[in-house]
Amino acid sequence: MSELTRRTALAAAALAGGGVLLRGVRVAAQGQAEAAPGHSGQRTIAPDELPGLPPGAPGLDYTPVVVPDGRTLPWRLVGGVKVYHLVAEEVDHEFAPGLRAWCWGYNGVVHGPMIEAVEGDRVRIYVTNRLPAATTVHWHAAIVPSGMDGVGGISQRAIHPGETFKYEFTLRQHGTLMYHSHHDEMTQIGMGMTGLFVVHPRRPRERRPERDYALLLHEWHIPAGARRPNPNEMTDFNVLTINAKAFPATTPMVALRGERVRIRLGNLSPMDHHPMHLHGHAFFVTETDGGVIPAGARWPEATVLVPVGATRTIELVADNPGDWALHCHMTHHMMNQMGHEFPNMIGVDPAGLDERVRRLLPGYMTMGERGMAEADMSHMQVPANSIPMLGARGPKDRVTMGGMVTLLKVREALEPGQDPGWYADPPGTVAAPATAEDLARDGIEVTAPPPPTPPRPHDH
Repeated sequence: MSELTRRTALAAAALAGGGVLLRGVRVAAQGQAEAAPGHSGQRTIAPDELPGLPPGAPGLDYTPVVVPDGRTLPWRLVGGVKVYHLVAEEVDHEFAPGLRAWCWGYNGVVHGPMIEAVEGDRVRIYVTNRLPAATTVHWHAAIVPSGMDGVGGISQRAIHPGETFKYEFTLRQHGTLMYHSHHDEMTQIGMGMTGLFVVHPRRPRERRPERDYALLLHEWHIPAGARRPNPNEMTDFNVLTINAKAFPATTPMVALRGERVRIRLGNLSPMDHHPMHLHGHAFFVTETDGGVIPAGARWPEATVLVPVGATRTIELVADNPGDWALHCHMTHHMMNQMGHEFPNMIGVDPAGLDERVRRLLPGYMTMGERGMAEADMSHMQVPANSIPMLGARGPKDRVTMGGMVTLLKVREALEPGQDPGWYADPPGTVAAPATAEDLARDGIEVTAPPPPTPPRPHDH
């Protein structure tokens, strides 16, 4: 058996054995030898073909990517070059209803608008600095000339307030890349100066998905009542976002049953990796910011770790109708603006405590003796400009998640551009209280729980 045939057979076995068959996915082994070393997963055209390629056109050479809660940077064609304009500036940004902060972003939004182009395109990107501080822009994971890399002090001098710099290069690869400031990185990335940079393949080796989404992950420290993120924070991040929105403000992704869905995940959080878990489906990790993973090297997953400064692209067939959560599985990343410097109240009897404390703090209410699910503050008076413990009212009960959470809504039919609302489960498919008849039929004996054990003095 030839190496190509063996690799094809292994790829087919891996795809079929994973339980999620990505229809139309072809093995990308052929043509790999043509690419330069180190770029086997990033090129579909040879370097000598780059000069003279026409600019890639949306709808013809690629299907535009959807950025929920975000936007795409417009471009114009000048002499065969795609021209973009980024403006670094302060942005009054709403993370969710009830929480706004002055951040730093681009073109009036946080995060900056997605730049979208095609492998082989010549791009010219102007960057105007309207910030009170110097800045640069680094094209994260892009293969560019050294002087276009955007690292302050190494590849260029900083862009001073009021200046406009020009970056120009040919896109030699495809994939999900990113961009961000590379000057005073801790401050400027922490304040939101990040964005996605999607480069489509000139000659796709695999069928285009019907749905293509891009999500940028980030974390912030914004004390209740504050109007600025604190970029000096190292560990205590209390606002976790997808495309700079915290659940329940995140806009869901949608798909028709049977459609192939691609989700591009980028992480420019200051400090934390994010294990992103999708409910109701398995998927394959098909790309990193280094390029395409050969089909024979993929395996099925339901959770993908997206490291800081990296992208991961996943693909699936949306064959299971419903409302499916996509969220970071670090449990503190599924909360909104909670503090961490308070005692553990699990199991504590607060009888009489509230009344005594209210003499000093009117409106005080002890929380946490049975966990944090009871601490829904949506109907309570909270500090100005804060969303502590904010969840959402779901179709069946209160959703106790917040932060880095969104939804993939899979339906049999969709109205263009509309959120289909909550899923209507078929009869008999929703978990519900067991009846006495259910228990008797299946021999399940339910006894009263024992009284709780009083906490020992050293437990809290």
